[in-house]
Amino acid sequence: MKSLWVIRILFLALCTAAGLAISQVRPEYIEHEWGGLVIGFGFGWLMIAIDEMLKGFSLRAFSATTFGLLLGMLCALLIENSGLFENVDEHTTRWMIRLALFLAFGYIGMVLAMRSNKEDFSLIIPYVRFAPQNQLETFLLLDTSVIIDGRIADLIEAKFLEGLIIVPRFVLKELQQVADSADPVKRARGQRGLEMLGRIQQNNRIEVKIHDADYPEETGVDAKLVRLAKNIRAKIFTNDANLIRVAELQSVNCVNLNELAKCLRMTLMAGEVVSLKIIREGRDKGQGLGYLPDGTMVVVNHAQSHIGQQVDARVINTLQTGAGVIVFAEMRAGLNQPS
Repeated sequence: MKSLWVIRILFLALCTAAGLAISQVRPEYIEHEWGGLVIGFGFGWLMIAIDEMLKGFSLRAFSATTFGLLLGMLCALLIENSGLFENVDEHTTRWMIRLALFLAFGYIGMVLAMRSNKEDFSLIIPYVRFAPQNQLETFLLLDTSVIIDGRIADLIEAKFLEGLIIVPRFVLKELQQVADSADPVKRARGQRGLEMLGRIQQNNRIEVKIHDADYPEETGVDAKLVRLAKNIRAKIFTNDANLIRVAELQSVNCVNLNELAKCLRMTLMAGEVVSLKIIREGRDKGQGLGYLPDGTMVVVNHAQSHIGQQVDARVINTLQTGAGVIVFAEMRAGLNQPS
């Protein structure tokens, strides 16, 4: 943003100097030098104001409106030359009809172009998709929750994800605010997120880009993420269920790492033997609790006396709950005896 204001100040100075030069070269247009300075300075500020109003107006939107304007002008020109207004004699009336035609069709063309997607243009210009031929890269857009989670770094290091990792600057700002929080829990989460982001950036196999796009008219980070994903055709990686619902309503691709983790959990059948560490006692007498590497909880009968030890247990059955799968197992004679 600082570099942008440097350009704006330079442009304003050039406009002011140009106004002064015009007052000296063409005094018939501007009589006084101060008048040239004021006009040049005012013109510069007008352009900067227009630039500020067009913030968030992308190059794709500009090209679409230009194309729509050209189509609208073409339609207006065809109607004007169609002979419908040949009987209009007054020059003023004919001029007003032409003005109305070009304004109306120009506006309609721009609005329709803004509402259309790239596939609609292929109906007008066959075989043209308005996309670069060498655009083969996949954009992976990360939100705050998935960066703090950290599993995205494991997936990248395990070569399960390919593409350009994009972290918006407003997400980085939110992550920094969490890391600076007075709440020690939030502060620890934010610091972990920054560490995970640094770990991803150190991976030489994949490129990470900090995206500077911002949408001041959008109040929430989720809304900004969805809009950015639509503009650059990226896939959002998140653990936020609400963000996923909003993105799906706007036809934006999302990946929920929690759902992905559920799909990758191993399926255990009755009779299989699992090895795990008993970490605490269970609800019922004699039970011990442990967890598999994927986070699945295992309730082991007759394992209370083995808390803190690595044991082998035979699966009895499994129970599907809203929080996931719970495995019930039992220690049997011979499974935990040294061979």
